[in-house]
Amino acid sequence: MAEASRSDFIREVVRADLAADTYGGKVQTRFPPEPNGYLHIGHAKAIVTDFGIAEDFDGVCNLRLDDTNPGTENPEFVQSIRDDIAWLGYTPGRIVHASDYFEQLYEWALFLIKEGKAYVDDQDPETISAQRGGFGKPGVESPFRDRPAEESLDLLARMRDGEFPDGSRCLRARIDMQNENMWLRDPVMYRIRHMSHHATGDSWCIYPTYDWAHGQSDAIEGVTHSLCSLEFNSHRPLYEWFLDQLPLSAPAPKQREFARLELTHTITSKRRLRKLVEDGVVDGWDDPRMPTLRGMRRRGYPASAIRAFCDAVGTTRNNSTKAIEEFESFVRRDLNGSANRRMAVLHPLRLVLDGWPTDEDGNPVVDWFELPNNPGDEQAGTRKVPFTGTLWIEQDDFREDPPRKYFRLSPGREVRLRGAYLVTATDVVKDEQGNVVEVHASYDPDSRGGNAPDGRKVKSTMHWVSAQHAVDATVCMYDRLFTAEIPGERTGEALDDLNPQSREVLTECKLEPTLARIEPGASIQFERLGYFVSDTETAKLFHQTVGLRDEWAQLQKRKG
Repeated sequence: MAEASRSDFIREVVRADLAADTYGGKVQTRFPPEPNGYLHIGHAKAIVTDFGIAEDFDGVCNLRLDDTNPGTENPEFVQSIRDDIAWLGYTPGRIVHASDYFEQLYEWALFLIKEGKAYVDDQDPETISAQRGGFGKPGVESPFRDRPAEESLDLLARMRDGEFPDGSRCLRARIDMQNENMWLRDPVMYRIRHMSHHATGDSWCIYPTYDWAHGQSDAIEGVTHSLCSLEFNSHRPLYEWFLDQLPLSAPAPKQREFARLELTHTITSKRRLRKLVEDGVVDGWDDPRMPTLRGMRRRGYPASAIRAFCDAVGTTRNNSTKAIEEFESFVRRDLNGSANRRMAVLHPLRLVLDGWPTDEDGNPVVDWFELPNNPGDEQAGTRKVPFTGTLWIEQDDFREDPPRKYFRLSPGREVRLRGAYLVTATDVVKDEQGNVVEVHASYDPDSRGGNAPDGRKVKSTMHWVSAQHAVDATVCMYDRLFTAEIPGERTGEALDDLNPQSREVLTECKLEPTLARIEPGASIQFERLGYFVSDTETAKLFHQTVGLRDEWAQLQKRKG
């Protein structure tokens, strides 16, 4: 057994069951998403928990698609779920669907009817909902609650055959309409929906509810520990009731609930995420501003950082919202060790070095500098970067009238160009509106490599890109998709807090030529600017992942 030393309340349950030989030494979990959208950061926490516990105890975790609602599900979402789990680094023991068990679920429904524990109700959904009552309000028993089993069996068969319209009848469990737990007030087991299913086609027109399909699917698969988020805590008595009524050949699965993962400035409601997509607020489920795993992947968040963060959050019983800055600190730490460094200018300003030498044909001489790919990793090696007398620098790296404590380039001030030369600004060229469009500077030819022979010091080092060799690129800069820490807390509607400035597209960026070709999805640190990821090999599109500043550390410092 490869049991980990870490402990939490769910792992203690598993250990106790192993010690008692409850399941014959077996540990099996499952991850059961509904394929009605793309997985998000909250699902990542569930995946890490479900698969992680199985791994810790030499068990197995299945992926089971909870495809019981044909109106919102499609193969695109099924495939995306499979791809995202693989990207996170997990391999399911089996990939199955709740729809694989439709026939067995139906047979068990017939069994419950015969046992007097289920009945067909002819009332419409609105009436059934109203009769359930509420907390402190008694439920009202259906007039069909005592319908003879033979009649319910006949009606359920006719429901399956498509004889009745949607919403005209349903199958309900016969439990207790006065129970304090609302889920035990004769819950619906089957509803009529004349819809084609992405896996079963038109074979069925009645579909099981989540509560009827879930526990029974666990039992069919041999799941030992069914792990759910906390909102299913009140469902657990119903989960156990159904299993207790059925003629199972093995010990019933054990459901346990853990806190879900929520982040500040983020929503994880699939309904609202779908609305963002359908309303064109974002470009799709994989928009880098989205909290979907597909969006995070496109933005350059490493799967290893997501797993590490979920592990650090741990498995607890109390819901809480984590600061997105804390999550980003895991991303930044991961990328700091793995991302190569490159120079890029996002807001270019031309810098001309007066007196730069030319060759016999009058062309500027090209100098070359060898710079480390990743200063923190000697194994990353070096790359050669061209340097000429005309460069691009950041607009913010020059001020004609510098403020106090401004140490970058300004008239008469000497600065270091990263790994190259010391330069001093001497003059500027302005456009008709008075904006500086070009800076002229002298350079010290004896300072090659960035160090003066006389040992004089400069207070600023700036990155640069040779204008002659620059690669043009588009870079997307990102802010929070929602301005409020808890979207919707003020008005009750999360979408009221959308940030209209969540993305800025920079179209005139200049990159060093080593980035002329790059693998899609490669993460790079643009020196002094942050971490970025390439979108495609040919479009020269980059997305900002995170900045260099550790905002989480700053927040912790202020709290301390």
